[in-house]
Amino acid sequence: MKIEVEYLQFMWPMRHFLITCGEIEGKLNIITVSFCMPVSKDPPLIACAIGKEAYSCKLIESTKEFIVNVPPKELKQEIYYCGFHSGYQIDKFKETGLTPQAARKVKSPIIAECIAHMECKVKQEIETGDKKLFIGEVVEAYADEDITKDERKVEYAKGDFPQKIYSIRF
Repeated sequence: MKIEVEYLQFMWPMRHFLITCGEIEGKLNIITVSFCMPVSKDPPLIACAIGKEAYSCKLIESTKEFIVNVPPKELKQEIYYCGFHSGYQIDKFKETGLTPQAARKVKSPIIAECIAHMECKVKQEIETGDKKLFIGEVVEAYADEDITKDERKVEYAKGDFPQKIYSIRF
């Protein structure tokens, strides 16, 4: 017999990403996102789904850019902190101790402690229920050299079904 379930539980575990947005001279934010995926190789496009009420959604709508930062497993506490707290009330860089650094082609910062970065300019925004899907063209992508040469192995941060996050934040 088959029974009804929450469909999301079968989509996990998923890799977590830390999306940075805003401008280094002004308001910045970090949001933890699991709903993020490549959608085209040529041109290189990434789609990220972000809650419509999230501070990051407002910043990305305003600046038309974002960065997908790939965190290693060692940043698990920071990943969860950025997923459970709103940038409307706090400075997540300050609270987590993560380091904002200037990106190469966009005004949003990268997170120095992450191992790879994909700088994106928004090409399309799509309303999708409680989320807004931002499709960004990757204008620059780079990673720590020791990882690209297989001199360092990294276990990527991934998590279980985030039922707690959905029940608390929404």
